[in-house]
Order: sequence, then structure tokens, then C-alpha cells
Amino acid sequence: MDCYRTPDGAFSGLAGYAFMPHYTDFEGMRMHYVDEGHGDPILLLHGEPTWSYLYRKMIPLLASTFRVIAPDYLGFGRSDKPLQIADYTYDLHTRSIASLIETLDLRKATVVVQDWGGPIGLRVATERKDRFARIVALNTGLFSSSKNWPTPGFMQWRNFAERVGLDMQVGRVIQASTTSELDEETLRGYEAPWPVREARAGVAAFPLLVPLTPDDPNAAAMLHVMDELRDWEIPALVCWSDGDPVFPPAAGRAMARLLPGARGEVHEVKGASHMLQEDKGEEIAQRIVDWCSA
Repeated sequence: MDCYRTPDGAFSGLAGYAFMPHYTDFEGMRMHYVDEGHGDPILLLHGEPTWSYLYRKMIPLLASTFRVIAPDYLGFGRSDKPLQIADYTYDLHTRSIASLIETLDLRKATVVVQDWGGPIGLRVATERKDRFARIVALNTGLFSSSKNWPTPGFMQWRNFAERVGLDMQVGRVIQASTTSELDEETLRGYEAPWPVREARAGVAAFPLLVPLTPDDPNAAAMLHVMDELRDWEIPALVCWSDGDPVFPPAAGRAMARLLPGARGEVHEVKGASHMLQEDKGEEIAQRIVDWCSA
């Protein structure tokens, strides 16, 4: 694949993100990940259109207990960016994260998933159950064929993303997905990976990969993941914000019912929107540490 590699200088001096970069190779492409702390691994998987920068408020606290691994998907963050929208598939993202887990030999891992991190991370976890010890679900879903999907909030987002394509203004999207007023330095951090238009193919591709009906591509794979999760007694923590139009509180309750280890419980994150790591990152990280300790 022809790829774009964001110059290292684009990431210099980002507020709150002074983590040393680490890289691995996947099918000839360079994939970036943060690797901080010591202990059992915790894998932080971001969504769209973000990157590991979204977890910057959580990483220091989590690193006091865990070895924190926060990758950037291909097309995002400091990872290489294939230039064609058609290059991006659900399978590509799943394979690349599975490859990272194998390369780093992660075991007894806790996986934290949000937005697209859910379809990717939960699929990887169900396909490699021997490597995972816990699941933490934050405002995500498996885009099932239930009567509640797609939500009006998602369709508004998809229609917008399809219309703007490579011209998506990532900072604007993040600001609209938080309850916080983001300053210019923070917005620069979110926009840093994509200094040129052609680098945004991955950003443009993700919304189009979401199945809207049971017959859409990727629907069968996600429904299979749901079936696997229903029978898996892995401990699970569900944290859900109270102000997300894409995955409203009802979606959090559905996730808690899907995961037997959650025992139907949802921990509400008040005053947060879709990007709850930005709005309440420290609170969520502390809740994860306390839950794991208990």
C-alpha cells in the first residue's frame, strides 16, 4: 500500500503527551504504540477520529498499576496512513491489533474499548481469549441489527462524514463530541497526525465501515463477536457517559447485559459526552484501578 508518514515534528510539544514513541511493523507498515509503566498489560483502544492522544489523561494514573499499551490504528496518530479509503477494512484493523498483541506477547491483559475500539478490541479478545483477563467498555457497541441501531446521532455523524470525506476537520469533530471547551493546544494535538488532506483516508473510511443492516459487510463478524461474548464469563466493567448522542445510556445498559461479567451494572460518568476520556479521563482511570484492585 502507498502510505503517508506524518513527520515526527508534527508531534513535538503536544500538551500532556510526552510519551516515548514505540513502533512495530505490520505488513510493511509502521504502527505506533505508547508503552508506559509496569505490571499486567492494559490495552487502550481508541475510536474515530482520534488516536492515543485521547488517553493522555488516563495513561499516567494507569501506569502506576499496569503496563499501559496504547496503539494508534493504521491511518491514525503516529502510525503509517494508507492513502486509499478502500485500503481500510475491519479485518485490517483487527489483524493489526492482533499482531501487536502477539508481537508484545501480551497476557493477562485488560482491554479498554471505546467507539471503534469495541468492534476491534472485543473481536480480538474473543478470538484470543487466553490472552485477556478483563474487559472495560466505554461508550461503544457492536453495531448490531437491533431495533435501536442505527441511532439518530450516529446517522447524523455518518451523513456528515460521508459528505466531507477527506476534508473532515478533526478538531471540530472532537470539540462537538465533548462537554469540555478545548483550547487551541488541545485541538492541535488531536489534529497533529493529519497535516495534509490525503492522509485522512482512514478518518474518512471508518464511518463507512459501520453496518446499518444485518446484510451489510462486517455485520456477520460483529454478530459473531456478540455471540462469543454472551458465553464468556470474563470480568467486565461498563462505564458510560450520560450525554452521548451516538451511544446513549440505553446502549450502555445493553452492553452490560451482553457481558456476563458486568452483572448488568453500568457505572455512569456524569457530565461527559462521546469522548469521555477527554471529559473525565482521570475519573475513569481511577475507577478502572479501583475495580481491578477489588
